[in-house]
Amino acid sequence: MYNFLNMADSLEILIGKSLRESGLWLAVAESCTGGLLGHRITNVPGSSMYFKGGVVSYAYEAKRDILGVSMATLEAKGAVSKETVLEMARGVKKIMKADIGLSVSGIAGPGGGSIEKPVGTTWIGMSTPEGDIAQMHYFQGERIEIKLQAAQATMQLLLDYLSDRSAE
Repeated sequence: MYNFLNMADSLEILIGKSLRESGLWLAVAESCTGGLLGHRITNVPGSSMYFKGGVVSYAYEAKRDILGVSMATLEAKGAVSKETVLEMARGVKKIMKADIGLSVSGIAGPGGGSIEKPVGTTWIGMSTPEGDIAQMHYFQGERIEIKLQAAQATMQLLLDYLSDRSAE
């Protein structure tokens, strides 16, 4: 489980350092993590120098009305889909006027899963100046463990992008 007290080499520290060095601004759109990404990012002193803010868009209506996710996408693909997280990432990037939009939507359980999308199914999306990226994951455990794993994987995707970008 994630240790909130030991942050010396944490993802949020490394992400913050990389965002500051690159001059890029980040915004997040969260569903299944319920604000955990924003919480972790803002645990770093000085995060206001690279973090614009976040939207916790749990209901379809919030995804549609705030982030601009199309109802057609939500009805055809569901909230936990590649298409939805990409629209969420693009939407939060636009409304927050950020360089990077990061999004996550999943089924944290214990209910809500199906044969096609079991509990633990999570999609992560990112919209960057270079293009869009989406990843699917299957996490195991209780609800809080799935949320923690989803936040960790989302932050890892961002750090990997920032590391690749700075290596070029």
